[in-house]
Amino acid sequence: MTLTPWTLTDKGDDDSDASVVVATRPKTKRPPLYKVLLLNDDYTPMEFVVAVLERFFNMNSAQSFEIMLTVHKKGVAVVGVFSHEIAETKVAQVMDFARRHEHPLQCTMERE
Repeated sequence: MTLTPWTLTDKGDDDSDASVVVATRPKTKRPPLYKVLLLNDDYTPMEFVVAVLERFFNMNSAQSFEIMLTVHKKGVAVVGVFSHEIAETKVAQVMDFARRHEHPLQCTMERE
């Protein structure tokens, strides 16, 4: 973030008091976004993947079924795009949930 100080300039060659205060706003960058990806495996049931998508990514059953088929057919699918902290949390939640249910489902994140 870059801050620019206030600038006071004197405008006018006459005797009037014409001063202008110019303020500039700080320039901030948007934080980078991260894609959360689900990876296909030969053991995790399709119904479990649908349940994960509904539970952790707030998808309805039609959306989650479509994404699950994409994962199954293409081997990977983007299930959401988030800030780093949220993406990291989603990946951890999915991985923990899969391990507790003894499924090898893999979830990762990568910068967009």
